[in-house]
Amino acid sequence: MAVPVPYLDSLTYQVPASCPGLPRVGARVRVPVGSRTVVGCVVAQGAPFDGATTVREILSVLDDDVYLPEAVVDLCRWVADYYMAGMGDAIGAAMPPGADRKTAFRTRRVIAATSHGISAAAGDAPGVTPRQREILTLLAGAPAGLPASILKERGATADVVRRLTAKGLVTIQEERHERDPFETSLSIGVSRDEERVLTGEQEAACTTLRGLLDTDSFRVALLHGVTGSGKTEIYLRLAEHARASGRQTLLLVPEIALTPSVSSLFRSTFGSSVAIQHSGLSNGERHDQWQRIRTGGIDVVVGTRSAVFAPLSSPGLIIVDEEHDGSYKQEESPRYHGRDVAIVRGQAAGALVLLGSATPSMETYQNAVSGKYVHLALERRVLDRPLAAVRLVNMREEYADAGPDVVISRALAEGIALRLEKHEQVLILLNRRGYSTAVLCRQCGDYFDCPNCSLSLTVHRVRGRWRARCHYCNHAVEVPTSCRKCAAPYLEQTGFGTEKVEEHLKERFPEARISRVDRDSVRAKGALTARLSEFAAGDVDIMVGTQMIAKGHDFPRVTLVGVISADVGLGLADFRAAERTFQLLTQVAGRAGRGERLGEAIVQTLYPEHYSIEAARRQDYPAFFEKELEYRRGMRYPPAVALVNAVVRGRGFDEAMQLATDIVTRLLPHAERAKFLILGPAPAPLGRLRGEHRVQFFLKGTRRADMRAALREVLAAMPDVRRRTTIDVDPLSVM
Repeated sequence: MAVPVPYLDSLTYQVPASCPGLPRVGARVRVPVGSRTVVGCVVAQGAPFDGATTVREILSVLDDDVYLPEAVVDLCRWVADYYMAGMGDAIGAAMPPGADRKTAFRTRRVIAATSHGISAAAGDAPGVTPRQREILTLLAGAPAGLPASILKERGATADVVRRLTAKGLVTIQEERHERDPFETSLSIGVSRDEERVLTGEQEAACTTLRGLLDTDSFRVALLHGVTGSGKTEIYLRLAEHARASGRQTLLLVPEIALTPSVSSLFRSTFGSSVAIQHSGLSNGERHDQWQRIRTGGIDVVVGTRSAVFAPLSSPGLIIVDEEHDGSYKQEESPRYHGRDVAIVRGQAAGALVLLGSATPSMETYQNAVSGKYVHLALERRVLDRPLAAVRLVNMREEYADAGPDVVISRALAEGIALRLEKHEQVLILLNRRGYSTAVLCRQCGDYFDCPNCSLSLTVHRVRGRWRARCHYCNHAVEVPTSCRKCAAPYLEQTGFGTEKVEEHLKERFPEARISRVDRDSVRAKGALTARLSEFAAGDVDIMVGTQMIAKGHDFPRVTLVGVISADVGLGLADFRAAERTFQLLTQVAGRAGRGERLGEAIVQTLYPEHYSIEAARRQDYPAFFEKELEYRRGMRYPPAVALVNAVVRGRGFDEAMQLATDIVTRLLPHAERAKFLILGPAPAPLGRLRGEHRVQFFLKGTRRADMRAALREVLAAMPDVRRRTTIDVDPLSVM
């Protein structure tokens, strides 16, 4: 039995004599855990039981049939094992909201006219008031009936309905009402060009991929296409081919921001047989969409990483779009990678797994060039449109000429003004939200730090007031007028984020229509879709945003992309910093020039000579890959080796270091036998988080199974320490 308790493996329960039989694998049951009652999921049956151990009984069975398909249960078992998580954590990732209740379907009262009621509407019944006849006339035109809420809006009070029911003129029924996200502004009105002719490269890729689909066997392919090369059209045609052969398609996208446009395209092709799964939906919408998938009739599921667990019965095509994106990695237990879990699911289902990207991850490209994955390249844009010209601006020169407070360089300002004159659109990227990045006292040098995390607080302007907030623990305070340490009134805000860029642009271009898209500006339900829709419709001239706007979107009117602080990520203590920088710059440059007009990207940087930025300027992925691979091999980082990151938390630094040292000491004999390296323990780059001190160590080797087995054995003997230790297999970040 898997229960929703962190770090807990499967538990064993007895089936009471009152139960008519064993609950099936995948059924939900209500069970006691300690002093609580929780809803768990059956993951195995008939475990041996010696009778000497006390085993508690199941309290009740919620499902006569399977709730979570056995294939998904098996996938969760793999996730729990590979990522060293509890089985309950893995099962929890696969369950929809409301899974702890017998049913979470929404019902509504539907009122319909009887045959006598229809006759009465025509004036054939005595004793019917004009108001009643008006309601009956309305119902006579709706043979399936109308919801009570609609009748109430038309003046049908509960008393009127009760009297009509008593006369036998209407009936009242309760029916299940599915909450449809397409009715709540999910779509941004993107439709497919049904007459689009494929390029030669697209046609060749489609032919190869259809052939792989027709084998009904597991294969992985990389579709490596430059931005604007038409990867999405290939996805659509392959999904149509999969449907024709009786199999379903699962399409994963990295960001909620991409689901409106992608789901609209698939909806225009597949109609109501498209289902959506992501956390931007309400719990009710997510539950109802999940149930639609589970009960059948769905050809395509579009969703973010958690959709990899969607209860599809016959997936034949699994697409991971923008496969390189870090959003596919879950940041809490189970710390799974959606792309890698998709590959495992495809293997179990005998499906084709298609990974798409203009900037593949190092691991995926290595597998493609080595022949492990089928490698398909799209090197030209649709209609032979040229890639955007990329111009680098050395900000050291800008600061020397105009001072350190420059936000928009002269070149970028001129480029924006030119596009505004031509009534073209501009995207401005800064991958850092907020107004200012820190508050500094000029007298004593004190920074306004988070009391819980080893980070400076980010300043936001909220309804005209300055608020400083930690983006990790969400601690927030008003920005004071004097230093909390020396009481001097010389506080200065330093650095800048998207809010300040937006303000600067409004001052510089007062006639321009400017919008901002980041996590702060689109918190409200539907806000993201609304802002993207406005931009797509041409109602906004300049959109400022974080990486949410950098990938996947197709805005034909955009002819200029400006990148502020392109090297903001290069200073991080993370071996993937150069890879992320290259990917982000290449992706955002690809948003320009996707229509009939030429595009340009202006990139502001302090390090124009860095190989990741120079390769992004040329949009030369192979050159970047070779340079980065040389560095990774020299430093023994993935994909040259496998990596496991372990972070140990303590109330103080000394406690955390001692616990980590104890783990490493016990691991050393395993490392010697299994030939893997242990680096550390050492203070984590983010030394304190949410009030806890953090120490980390790494395991490097060529056999993940050996490293996981060693960690599992050592931590099993240290249960108290295990609860303070976070294990991240194949980490994307080592902060």
